[in-house]
Amino acid sequence: MMAENLEKQMSIPDFEDLVLNEAIKSTADKVKVMQVNLGRLCNLACKHCHLAAGPNRTEIMSREVLEACLEVYQKQGFSTIDITGGAPEMNPHFEWFLNEAGKICNHVIVRTNLVILLEKKYQHLTALYAGKKIELVCSLPYYRADRMDKVRGEGTFEGAVKVMQILNGIGYGVDPDLVLNVVYNPAGAFFPPVQESMEKEYKQKLGDLYGISFNHLFAITNNPTGRFKAFLEKSGNFTNYMNKLYHAFNSATLPVMMCRFQLSIGYDGRLYDCDFNQAAGFAVKTGETIFDMVGKDYLRRRIFFGNHCYACTAGQGSSCGGTTE
Repeated sequence: MMAENLEKQMSIPDFEDLVLNEAIKSTADKVKVMQVNLGRLCNLACKHCHLAAGPNRTEIMSREVLEACLEVYQKQGFSTIDITGGAPEMNPHFEWFLNEAGKICNHVIVRTNLVILLEKKYQHLTALYAGKKIELVCSLPYYRADRMDKVRGEGTFEGAVKVMQILNGIGYGVDPDLVLNVVYNPAGAFFPPVQESMEKEYKQKLGDLYGISFNHLFAITNNPTGRFKAFLEKSGNFTNYMNKLYHAFNSATLPVMMCRFQLSIGYDGRLYDCDFNQAAGFAVKTGETIFDMVGKDYLRRRIFFGNHCYACTAGQGSSCGGTTE
């Protein structure tokens, strides 16, 4: 109820009213990325998490849903399988799905929080990733312990550094075939710096202090959903943050919004235009599930927009792959 009242108090227009080109209100002629969210279970409970993932979450994608994802991938001609969570490694079917995905897809991404790979149960995955040439996208909110631990929990920075050093040791961030990318999120209700300059700063600091190398940094604007939205409401910053996003709206980012080029699948098989819509509970307008798509050809779909979409179009734009402009 409080969130609804805050939405009504804002003077900003509905996001969709700013999308003047009718073609941009639908997905592109070809959708490239199938993003599969294996569940909300996670070993961490990060303050900025738009899905409010954590150790007490019970939502886990079943083998049945994963099998349907593979069938749809082959039929509809995607080029990338992007595996996320929660901590996707904690799904009991994760390794099976990774193996099956590698048989049909040449570009498989796993989004990891790094520290999960220190746990005995998951330590072997680093070698598995390297053997299958999985692209890793790791979340590293900052290159200093005090800032990162404040967001993710005590000791998480030290653990992340250790895992990145292990990954460097087996070729990640060094071998051209073993891509290691880093994600930066602001620690509060402000925008990320320019991505190029932040990447340079991260590379210098992590290299000088810890001997770490990586490929690229993705700067992502915090989306006002999930745990971050709750933080904004509790701190009285929700309206100000939404106004800030609106006033930074950049229409040039609209044609390349990630929702136009991907399909996001929730743990229960429901379909979304993106992971942020999944967090907001905005399923695709057609109401389909992954099972409804089995055996069918790709058809363009109308995108479900909400005011949280302002986060993807502010400034240089923002997506799961960093800035869009």
